[in-house]
Amino acid sequence: MGLLSKKDSKLILDPLADNNPITIQVLGICSALAITAELKASIVMAISVIFVLGVGNVVVSLMRNIIPSKIRIIVQLIIVATLVIIVDLVLKAYAYELSKTLSVFVGLIITNCIIMGRFEAFALGNGPWKSFLDGIGNALGYGVILIIVGFFRELLGSGTLLGVPVLGDPIEKTGLYSIGYENNGFMLLSPMALIVVGLIIWVQRSRNKALIED
Repeated sequence: MGLLSKKDSKLILDPLADNNPITIQVLGICSALAITAELKASIVMAISVIFVLGVGNVVVSLMRNIIPSKIRIIVQLIIVATLVIIVDLVLKAYAYELSKTLSVFVGLIITNCIIMGRFEAFALGNGPWKSFLDGIGNALGYGVILIIVGFFRELLGSGTLLGVPVLGDPIEKTGLYSIGYENNGFMLLSPMALIVVGLIIWVQRSRNKALIED
């Protein structure tokens, strides 16, 4: 037998497509709008959420039988806040400039609906291994959307990817700029992130008619 059973695989694969936390469950939209103007920021936020949700789900699962029901939300907030502080300190130590850009939004991971939702809906009722897979799967589903949105917003809005010019030099008019192409500044504004997410939702539902609500 492989490491993952069919049910275990679904915990990771379903959130990547047919049960994506952003495009299907409509959770975690705020960060998708706020930090996706740059691909690098999108990748770092995705990695941060993968760590917080993966580890957090395991911790909540391990403690599920000793957490009093009346204070479970407070305990969950303490767990996720501790993990977010670790992420914030690591960013400040190894990527200080990026940490200043993401500082507010990294803090908001504490109240991310996806994280609290998975704690409540899954980790409190399942073992550590399944909870870990569920956390990783949902975080990957969230991260994939952030990276796709960040890719198109930075590419079309700035002509760069990860800060590296890929369409040419807009000042020297090289590459695509030599034939009259101009960056679309609207792509760098938050409303455009919502439009890109909407296009992803449209493509997703076009490919899978079962996702279309009556």
